[in-house]
Amino acid sequence: MEKIIEILIIERLKELMNEYGTNQSKLALSIGLKQNTISAWLLGKKEPSITSLWLLADFFAVPIDYLVGRTEY
Repeated sequence: MEKIIEILIIERLKELMNEYGTNQSKLALSIGLKQNTISAWLLGKKEPSITSLWLLADFFAVPIDYLVGRTEY
């Protein structure tokens, strides 16, 4: 189940980045993280912490439950 959640986070993050017209560098700068952190998430090498999920949810104006695949937008 953990792998499914990880895949959903990756897919949702990519979709939101595309929708907002942002790239890894711009997103990282906007939420105060390093670009390689965003890259690691998108490659499935790391998962966002709860604090990072809050930052992403605030930036994209979506609930954390949407980011992790528990709800639809």
